[in-house]
Amino acid sequence: MKNCFLGILIVFMLLQNLIAQDVYEQLGEFGITGGVAHYFGDLNTRSKINRPKPTVGIFFKKQFNNYLGIRASAHYAQLGYSDVYSSNDFEKRRNLSFNTEIVEVAVQGDFNFFKFVPGDPNYSFTPFVALGIGAFSFNPYAFNEGKKLYLRPLGTEGQNIGYINPNDGKARKTYGSMAMCIPITAGIKYNLSHNLNLTFQITHRLTSTDYMDDVSTTFVGIDKFPPLNGQPSTAGIMQDRSFETGAPIGTEGRQRGLSNQKDQFITAEVGISFSINSYRCPATK
Repeated sequence: MKNCFLGILIVFMLLQNLIAQDVYEQLGEFGITGGVAHYFGDLNTRSKINRPKPTVGIFFKKQFNNYLGIRASAHYAQLGYSDVYSSNDFEKRRNLSFNTEIVEVAVQGDFNFFKFVPGDPNYSFTPFVALGIGAFSFNPYAFNEGKKLYLRPLGTEGQNIGYINPNDGKARKTYGSMAMCIPITAGIKYNLSHNLNLTFQITHRLTSTDYMDDVSTTFVGIDKFPPLNGQPSTAGIMQDRSFETGAPIGTEGRQRGLSNQKDQFITAEVGISFSINSYRCPATK
């Protein structure tokens, strides 16, 4: 009996020694985020942050070591702006506005500046950055007399009437409802418990489109849009809303937007993530 007890004790001590030699390994994490989004573009040329709208997201990250990982994410966001918020006299007279819903998927490489080991109080905090590529959908709309109107089907810059740009001789084509983006992220992460992390991150997105707000080039002129039953067409009205602030300014060829500058948007989010953990025995040297 005494020898049996001694044998059990020895086995227990050996197991404890093996466990003590195990190395903690974070395989990855998944989480949810929520915060605010903001648009920058032809209707917000001064990059003001004064009309934030909600955003939510989910993500999964594969961790290669304590510093490097790759994440896949999906986001929903609302964006919008109006010339009424501008301090520029021309933009106030232009009087354009838009709203849109964004659905984005992206993949980013992720780098922790500090060693990050969930469950270890010595390595529970790190700043991080991420860079990648994504795609998103958008569909700008505005309101006229309380009625919601999607702007892309209207062709407010002459896309649907075969308008030829006199500056380059090219026909204006209808823009797509999908665009690419380059998300650039900076944030901080703190380990709350063995499996639970708190994050804060800001992501700025450079995009491949200048039509997220339905504004890009020059006015076509209301005379180019055929009237309906003797009244201006919906497209003709929505392409130049300056008549609501005074005499119309949308003469053919006059600047409506800045086509050489693509639209952008930014999100600021707080998130909760759950670590996927494992233990591994170190390789024999």
